[in-house]
Amino acid sequence: MIPTTPVVVKDGIANPAPLGLCAFGMTTVLLNLHNAGFFELNSMILAMGIFYGGLAQVIAGIIEAKKNNTFGLTAFTSYGFFWLSLVGLIVIPKFGWAPAASDGAMSAYLIIWGIFTFGLFFGTLKLNRALQIVFASLTILFFLLAAEHAGVEGIGKIAGYEGIFCGAVAIYAGIANVLNELYGKTVLPLG
Repeated sequence: MIPTTPVVVKDGIANPAPLGLCAFGMTTVLLNLHNAGFFELNSMILAMGIFYGGLAQVIAGIIEAKKNNTFGLTAFTSYGFFWLSLVGLIVIPKFGWAPAASDGAMSAYLIIWGIFTFGLFFGTLKLNRALQIVFASLTILFFLLAAEHAGVEGIGKIAGYEGIFCGAVAIYAGIANVLNELYGKTVLPLG
């Protein structure tokens, strides 16, 4: 049953972080189930990358801007556009609009995202342990995936399991934010 009593929010704007975290986490888990070898890259992953990992995070980031949260704006809009660009890298060559990115180009793409994520990790040191784990594990994930594209054998599967962990922690953080706010107490600790 959906509660009929609204949660009181100080500035009149709902907290967009749970949406952004769940969108990031669920899309990350699904892609990394593929990376771990559970199923092929398919339309389910691409659709999640466009609509939930991509658009929902961009929307969350825009709402974070309205709440004057520079970190949330930067993180959610950036990772939303990461998902959209990743889908573009996969789909654009299939339409014949541009050649597929080489492994070297993909490695550079993933390295720059890893560096960016490592920089944002330092911002999480003022936030909570759950976000610190998300950003630390995401930094590692980007560098593992870059290593795979650089030719390191067998690292892709390891990256897949690491990515499942990263996404699961993000989902936990998103749900914890919802439940803690809804109940007005710590239901799920964020650390």
